[in-house]
Amino acid sequence: PRIPAALHAWQWYILPNAVLAFVLNVLVAATIKEVSAVGFILTGVCKDIFLVLFSWAFFAEKVTVQQLFGFAVTLAGVFLWSYLKVAPESGVTRFAERLLGMPAMQPQPTENTPLVKEKV
Repeated sequence: PRIPAALHAWQWYILPNAVLAFVLNVLVAATIKEVSAVGFILTGVCKDIFLVLFSWAFFAEKVTVQQLFGFAVTLAGVFLWSYLKVAPESGVTRFAERLLGMPAMQPQPTENTPLVKEKV
């Protein structure tokens, strides 16, 4: 008897929360579909940084210099990863590959690349 009454009293809090949870799950599925696993993790890291900075700006939460430095390093890594994915032939990418001891990436095929190499 008390549960239906409580549900009725709290319906304006429970319904929007349920809708928001549903939308969040749909967005998570869409994000995983569109980006790689690393991209999904990087999106989550950026979300965490945004939440901390939002709390700092609007709720006067304390953010230490160490946290800000960590956010800067993390965002620099996210931007570098994004750049490496967007411009694999750039000098920055080649430098990072040499610095990390990675084998040089093979050039990506274009529309004019033949499917079968001609025998000489």
